[in-house]
Amino acid sequence: MKPRLTPANIRARLSVIAVALGLMGTALVVRAVDLQLLRSEFYQEQGDARFVRDLPIASVRGMITDRNGEPLAVSTPVESLWANPQELLQHRERLPELAAALRTPLPALTQRLEDRVGREFVYLRRQINPDEAAAVIDLGIPGVASQREFRRYYPLGEVMAHVLGYTNIDDQGQEGLELAFNAWLTGKPGMKRVIRDRRGRIVENVDLIQAAEPGKDLALSIDRRIQYLAYRELKAALAEHGARAGSVVVLDVPTGEVLAMVNQPSYNPNVREVHDPESRRNRALTDVLEPGSVIKVLTVAAALETGRYTPDTVIPTAPGYMNLARFQIRDIHNYGDVSLTRLLTKSSNVAAAKIAADLPREHLHDLYARFGLGQTTGTGFPGESAGVLPAVRAWGPVEKATIAYGYGLSTTATQIARLYAAIGNEGRMLPLSFVKDAGGQSTAVIDPAIARQVMAMLETVAGPEGTATRANVAGYRIAGKTGTSRKIAAGGYQRRYLSVFAGLVPASAPRLAMVVVIDDPQRGVYYGGQVAAPVFQKVMEGGLRLLDVPPDQVEQWLAGSVNVVPVLPGTGGLPPEAEPVGGLEAQEVQP
Repeated sequence: MKPRLTPANIRARLSVIAVALGLMGTALVVRAVDLQLLRSEFYQEQGDARFVRDLPIASVRGMITDRNGEPLAVSTPVESLWANPQELLQHRERLPELAAALRTPLPALTQRLEDRVGREFVYLRRQINPDEAAAVIDLGIPGVASQREFRRYYPLGEVMAHVLGYTNIDDQGQEGLELAFNAWLTGKPGMKRVIRDRRGRIVENVDLIQAAEPGKDLALSIDRRIQYLAYRELKAALAEHGARAGSVVVLDVPTGEVLAMVNQPSYNPNVREVHDPESRRNRALTDVLEPGSVIKVLTVAAALETGRYTPDTVIPTAPGYMNLARFQIRDIHNYGDVSLTRLLTKSSNVAAAKIAADLPREHLHDLYARFGLGQTTGTGFPGESAGVLPAVRAWGPVEKATIAYGYGLSTTATQIARLYAAIGNEGRMLPLSFVKDAGGQSTAVIDPAIARQVMAMLETVAGPEGTATRANVAGYRIAGKTGTSRKIAAGGYQRRYLSVFAGLVPASAPRLAMVVVIDDPQRGVYYGGQVAAPVFQKVMEGGLRLLDVPPDQVEQWLAGSVNVVPVLPGTGGLPPEAEPVGGLEAQEVQP
């Protein structure tokens, strides 16, 4: 039998309940005061830590332009999708929908998230079209968000690839001028404070902590019009002659600025897939070659410096060859007695070797060094080769003779262009530059009078009896030199060739220096005058007009005619006085 509740008991119990409720109410008030007044900052920070984020603000990389302000490399805004794996994996039922939107296999996406479940950030797709990113965000999948980035774009594609190089996905320079000037082009990222909702979407910008600073723009010395001309004609020449590779360099003689530099094969820097390393090299600066007969111009200059030679000094070359130790040096014809000028006109190896034998090796070596052989050209381009100029103590009689016509040393196409530009600049050499108006200091390497004599002698090479008649540009006087060298490989020199032409135009007041190198032509012709000189003619014909360089012969220029020596029957495609093989036989032991 249960005890009966009396009024006294009821009052006691109600009092206990009232006290308990009062204590709980008091506790709630105290707790509220603690949360709202005494410790509000702490709890606000805790709440903000879950919803407030400091986000980086991407900075735009500086634009690269050509000398006329035309864009060569620009950064365009894109979006990158990212996710919080912890939150996203709590909604696995949405993963198939996300995988379809990303065009990614579901197992790969799931595995990627599970492998990074301990992180709060993982990229899903980077640098995509903003509209594509917005379509994914609009799905409202928890834990998925986007952020602004920039992607590098190269309007001229492979035309400028070897000069500019490219950037990686983080917009950092990896090759070429993008790497050389990375610090200049790279901006400083900013920082902002935002509030995100539970799905990672920004609902409020709280504060700008630091504004982003864009990178600095870079104006190059390159003229993209001449660059394209050089690219087009080089590519056409390689296709015509079945050649393996090639390079073209065009310099502004008075300033040392690089107006064009192209190579084949090339690549598209807008495509980030792995490219063949062979196609990524800037061969004009990194690849070395034995230059062949284009170096004879330095042998002639060294002879003139002694004062014992003049342009008319006669050198006997009969019977068209000479023996030196166990080697034989040959010309392709017996030229008999040749003047120093005719040495260049006909490209006589025998005459060059005889001059070298008459000159001190120290003098020859000094002159070659003054013209920059064995040294970089001052461009600052990553990976530029200095070439090889052997130490003077290694110059025996054979070495001295072969170096005199372009064997036994190695240069780059750009070094050859630089030394010819120095001759055209009245004997003053400038450091080369890819930057507009860089203003390098010139250095005297030979007497101006000798430089002018050499220029006059080089004009005969493009004359009716010379080896470079196909280099002529209507209305302009041309000075230049052809070269054809045999390629070396394991076991010695091969029957494979490098075709070279180096020229200056107009010869009356040189404005442009240009070098063409064609590697391993395969269609039956390989002499520099046949393969490389026509590329010079086509590029300079357009380049001189683009730069408004006045012609030497206005009437001929207006008529657009050029005097080309016809190919005669029975010569195998060679003009009557074809370019000698640049001393190819000099390395062969004769019985």
